[in-house]
Formats: sequence, C-alpha cells, structure tokens
Amino acid sequence: MELGSMVSAVRSQRVLLGDEIRPAVILIKDGKIHQIHSDISVDVPCEVLDVADSVVMPGIVDSHVHVNEPGRTSWEGFWTATRAAAAGGVTTIVDMPLNSIPPTTTLGNFRDKMQEATGKCFVDTAFWGGVIPGNQLELRPLMEAGVAGFKCFLIHSGVEEFPHVTDCDLHAAMQQLQGTGSVLLFHAERDVQQTAEEDGDPSQYSTFLQSRPDVMETEAIRTVTELCLEFQVRCHIVHLSSAEPLKLIQAARQAGAPLTVETTHHYLSLCAENIPAGATQFKCCPPIRGSANQEQLWSALKAGQIDMVVSDHSPCTPDLKKLERGDFTEAWGGISSLQFGLPLFWSSASKRGFQLSDVVRLLSRNPAQLSRLDNQKGCLAPGYDADLVIWDPERKFEIKEGGIHHKNKLTPYLGLSLQGVVCATLVRGQLVYREGCFCPEPLGKLLLIPPERSQK
Repeated sequence: MELGSMVSAVRSQRVLLGDEIRPAVILIKDGKIHQIHSDISVDVPCEVLDVADSVVMPGIVDSHVHVNEPGRTSWEGFWTATRAAAAGGVTTIVDMPLNSIPPTTTLGNFRDKMQEATGKCFVDTAFWGGVIPGNQLELRPLMEAGVAGFKCFLIHSGVEEFPHVTDCDLHAAMQQLQGTGSVLLFHAERDVQQTAEEDGDPSQYSTFLQSRPDVMETEAIRTVTELCLEFQVRCHIVHLSSAEPLKLIQAARQAGAPLTVETTHHYLSLCAENIPAGATQFKCCPPIRGSANQEQLWSALKAGQIDMVVSDHSPCTPDLKKLERGDFTEAWGGISSLQFGLPLFWSSASKRGFQLSDVVRLLSRNPAQLSRLDNQKGCLAPGYDADLVIWDPERKFEIKEGGIHHKNKLTPYLGLSLQGVVCATLVRGQLVYREGCFCPEPLGKLLLIPPERSQK
C-alpha cells in the first residue's frame, strides 16, 4: 500500500482489544473504525494490510508538546514535530501555548497559530490556551474557539512573553472556568527560600538539582490542590518530577478534587546520578531527580496515582544548551523526545511488569481524556478514529542522529538502545508513516474541541 493511501482493513495476530491481545481484522470506513472481526480468516471485500504478528494498538496521544511555531520555528515547527510524532506512533499531539511568539493567550494569537499550522501537520493536532496575568477575559472566547484547556506557570516560564500567575490571577481564571468542563494545567513549581549554595560549580548537574529542590513542587502542588477543592474546576499537574507531593495529590483526590497528574519519559528513564558534568542536553525543569525518586514514580504509576506519561517535548537550537561551556545554570531547560516516547516507556515498563494495556491507558486513553478527545481518540472500538500504531515490542534499535526527525537532533537519548520499533502509523485510516518513510503530504487535521455547555 502506498504511503498516504486510505487503508480499508488491517489484519494482525496481535491486536490490543480492551485488555486482551488477540488476532483480529479491523475494518475502516470514512476514517473511522467500522467493525472488528475476531475471525481473521473472514472474507473482506477490500485490500487488507496484513501486518503478521506486529502489535496493533490505538495511536499514542501526546498531550504535552511544545511546537514553538510561529516565532521560534528554528527550535521546532509543525512540519518537523508532527513527522517525528508519526515516526513514533503518535497520532495526536496537543500543542502547548508557549514557546511560540505570540503565545496562545488571546483569540487573535490562537488564530495566528492555527493559520501557521494549517497544511503542515502529519498527525492530528489540538491546542492548549494559556493563562497569564490579566487575560482572564480571553479564556471564554478561546474555549468557544476550540482550545482543549489552559496552561499556567507558578514560576518564571523561561520566556518573557508568558509570565507566571499570582494567586489573584488564578482566582480570576478559576471563576471564568467554573462550570465549563475545561481544565487548567499547572507548571507546579514555586519559588521558596533557597538553602542550596548559589556558588556551586555550574558544570555539575548536582548544582542545578540543588537549585530546584522537591519542596518547590510540593508547595506549588499544595496551592493547586487547595484551588481545585475550592473551585471544583478540573486541574492537572504537568510533568511531575518529584514523588514527594504524591501524598498531597492523593489526599486532595480523596477529598473530591477533580485533579489529574502526568509524568514524563525523561523522569522515568533518566536519573541524576548518571548525568555527566557539562551534559546540558539533560537539563529540564523541574529537574531529573535521583534513582530512588524515580522508582517511587514507577510505583505511583503502577498504583494509579499518576494518570499518564507524556513527552514534554521542549526542543531548542543547540547554541541555547551552552554545551561549549557545559553550564547547567545558563542552558535552556527542555528535552526532545516526541519521537521516542513509546519505546522509552516500554523499554523500562516491560521490565517492571507493565502490560501493553497499561501502555494504552497511560500513553493514549488518559491523555485523550485530559484533552477532551476521548470520544474519538485513544481506543480501538467501532466509531473511534482509525488511529493505529503498528509496532514490534520485542525488536531493539539504537537512537542515531540520522534517524531523528525532530528539527534539532540534540537529545540525551542519543546512542541509547531501546526496545520497541514502530513499523507503521495510521491517522484516521491513512498510512502516514511506514518503515522510515512518510506520506508525501501532511494529512493531519487541526482539532477544535467544542466547549461543554454548563449544566448549571
């Protein structure tokens, strides 16, 4: 079958249906899953894409991606980001409201971003709006226009055009979001009284780690839980790196807070003890912490205390990483991993007793639910979009620069050997990626999420 063509049927010995892996034929009509047959010898009146015993699963939904276009397209752009996504079995991304210029904080800025994204996306793309000081009256128009929800920072965001919010700003935003069904995402770190030495060696990772202690996340999350309980607005903590606030999160949920939380592939795959001096490609905020903390994150995932795993793909140009000086304090904080989320997760998770059904729950279904796409994404069932990742969970490969499809190739994963090779990716039944090759034209759609009508 040619790349870009519409696939009418997929047959495999290993299709993940619910929590079970079993042989099946998936019939596709008008870009949706039409029927699923358990009898793989069934006679179907169309050409069948037979993938033998490759695993067929719902495509990955990555709800935390910084595409950076317009304004910082030298860092990344819709064309390169969504190609990389397709190569990684990601069929839907949700773009963050920063680090593009302008940020997605007004209706006019959102329209600018939509215009930039049109005709450049190889996978389906939805958008988060942003909450910054003074823009509370923009939130309802942005909801009406189709953003999936909103993101804010409780600490400096790293870019001047997306300032962090105060408690007063948060109360104003919460009042706008009450009763709407929308969600507010929090970069949950807060400045606290520093106890770490400020004059440590900036080339040592430990110097940077000491400057962002766990208490910064704990205190921010304390604020989030209180707001969530008070206003009963859906809240979500992005990129949890510290296991210390998990008790706070659990207590708030038990008290009735509509609160969810994500962690990222880098917090689950990398640990502070193994970061070499000057290796600023490992810098991100919040920071990568120690191995004992990492094991606690894995335990929390297994226990259902963490709801999803995303990339937080946050690339930049190589010069901003200050590699020549190896200065962790000056380097841009962000890690590129959009293309490698599935194998990064599976390489570690499979050794810890996670099943393929857990992969779908954590990487597809729950991120789709967060971004209000769960009526069409993240599930293999009739009526859902025919977004499929076809992959080999047993096969191993090494990350090499020539195989990286992000615009900038700098990543801490270079040279890493991983388990799980993506063979093909279908977006709404269209074959967008197969064995290292892409469809000639972008076939992704821009997804606008209709606002929920208040029941009050």
